[in-house]
Amino acid sequence: MSSLDRSDVARLAALARIDMTDDDLDRLSGQLSAIVDAVAKVAEVAGTDVPATSHPIPMSNVHRPDEVRPSLAQDRALAAAPEAEEGRFRVPQILGEEA
Repeated sequence: MSSLDRSDVARLAALARIDMTDDDLDRLSGQLSAIVDAVAKVAEVAGTDVPATSHPIPMSNVHRPDEVRPSLAQDRALAAAPEAEEGRFRVPQILGEEA
């Protein structure tokens, strides 16, 4: 059985940019460990003769030919935008990264 400790959960939270309290880290380390253990048990049971599936029925993508067609002109697309900059939509910065 594998176990996730507080430092593992804190690292995952930092990667996901989620602020967590000490209580959250304590609680989630136990919960995430239980999830990891449950997945490990399923992996033990699923042998090589069991194919991996994401859907109970087979699925396929339907593609159309990639053809050049007339589309909306850039100036018309940006005409209703609240803000535009250098021919693109201008949106607020959300991740705090340098531009």
